[in-house]
Amino acid sequence: MIDTKNKTKKTSLADLIVLGMQEKKAQNISIIDLRKLKESVADYFIVCSGNSDTQVDAIHDSIDEVVFKADKIHPWRTEGAQQKEWIVVDYGDVVAHIFRKDRRPFYNLEELWGDGVITKIENLD
Repeated sequence: MIDTKNKTKKTSLADLIVLGMQEKKAQNISIIDLRKLKESVADYFIVCSGNSDTQVDAIHDSIDEVVFKADKIHPWRTEGAQQKEWIVVDYGDVVAHIFRKDRRPFYNLEELWGDGVITKIENLD
């Protein structure tokens, strides 16, 4: 999934977040590596889409569960869980963005952070 040559705690956290997304069939998962950008607010953004409010919520819960089960850590901050259009789960250096499918194009994080290295994860279907 992510560059395993430099396997770090942050990289394994990113892998866990992707796993949590995949367990609830998140679509169009992208990992944006921001480590070489001096203006970045995190090392990685991990972005995905869900088809409904219910799926967005389930993806969020799955990320929390997978990360806590493996590393015993909770996110530093979570925003948007009430609206379920765009939930941001902030673990510090790794930030997950869970969009409802119809809202993702409006924010277009891949374009906004296009100077980062973007890796697309194939849907598991």
